[in-house]
Amino acid sequence: MGITVAKFGGTSLADAQQIRKVRAIVQSDTNRRYVVPSAPGKRNNRDRKITDLLYLCHAHVKQNVPFDEVFSIIEDRYLSIIRELDLRLDLRPDLEEVKRQISAGASADYTASRGEYLTGIILSELLGYDLVDPYEIVFFNDSGRLDEKRTQAAIEKHLALHERAVIPGFYGRTHDEKIKTFPRGGSDITGAIIARGVHAEVYENWTDVSGLLMADPNIVTHPRPIDTVTYKELRELAYMGAHVLHDEAIFPVREAGIPVKIKNTNRPDDPGTLIVQDADPITHTGTITGIAGKKEFTVLTIEKALMNAEIGYGRRLLSILEVNGISFEHMPSSIDTISLVVSDAQIKHKLDKVIQEIKAECNPDSVEVYPNMALIATVGRGMAYTPGIAAKLFLALGNNGINVRMIDQGSSEINIIVGIEIDDFEKAVCVIYNTFVR
Repeated sequence: MGITVAKFGGTSLADAQQIRKVRAIVQSDTNRRYVVPSAPGKRNNRDRKITDLLYLCHAHVKQNVPFDEVFSIIEDRYLSIIRELDLRLDLRPDLEEVKRQISAGASADYTASRGEYLTGIILSELLGYDLVDPYEIVFFNDSGRLDEKRTQAAIEKHLALHERAVIPGFYGRTHDEKIKTFPRGGSDITGAIIARGVHAEVYENWTDVSGLLMADPNIVTHPRPIDTVTYKELRELAYMGAHVLHDEAIFPVREAGIPVKIKNTNRPDDPGTLIVQDADPITHTGTITGIAGKKEFTVLTIEKALMNAEIGYGRRLLSILEVNGISFEHMPSSIDTISLVVSDAQIKHKLDKVIQEIKAECNPDSVEVYPNMALIATVGRGMAYTPGIAAKLFLALGNNGINVRMIDQGSSEINIIVGIEIDDFEKAVCVIYNTFVR
């Protein structure tokens, strides 16, 4: 049988009760040979994540404020977990070393990484697995990016010596021997890197939800779960706000052809969501995979007669965004118009300046501004090459009094993005879901 790499998120490791569930899951399948833990997350809505508390300790030191009280919360949390698990493990020396390093001015990356490291010590003791410090096998280059070749070689060589191991997530080593973390949620990335490094058959990502849902449950009542989704579909949904797996965690396993299974630690028998290769055959047509959306966008529509004949027009337009530090989300166009969709956060306090520069540099016939916009993506490989999908979508929105202000469909035909007024956002999501699913 093949190797399974299992990554467990912060809610799965929040306390001793949750960690017992992790142990039961790991022990239920002997193929789960490599386990990647996050730091303990919140136990309830009033609780604090261990990583947040560690960052707070670092901030206290930077401001010359005592951090003993905050660190004692961290210490008590770990010691209570060990006590409740009835482990013969003395974590005090490790906690004291972490506190000493923070007090001495350790970096924010070192400080934050200790949450995963300390959790790894506990989990390896509980499971009887070896502890492998990612400092020894995950490397960043001098530009701060993952050194994929060196990391792959180190994982293959090092983990060949460990049949079963716990590898803390979230961090690795820089070219100058310092600890560096991935972005928040980066334990997902570590898990994907380990899965690729050991040529895993599957990468399991255990969290507090039973996979992806076809729509936001805060908008649609009891949306259906997504059984199977391709990497490309997941990227489209994640970009529009449907987050279960860290975006950067997709690429290592995608390149290696390793499927990802999103599972629920609290409901391990639920089927979850399987993420597969884009080349896998489509099992059904005329259907959608999911709906996701985001609010707070502004659309700038630039109109100029014979724009298509003017060489470099698009480049000049986009260079104005570049020099103002603004990225665009979408750029639908026609023969005489280009629309730039930008997030409100990007263009805040810069709108008037950008408009003036567009008028000066591009000499448009008009520049129209449409604020208070929301984007909704309807995604699914089953949509591709299926006649009438777009018509069905727009007819449903129109029949429900929802005005579509913008349309953008990629050439891959797996998604249709519509721009609507923010006030229509929730209603539009429900209409699309009911049209294609119910």
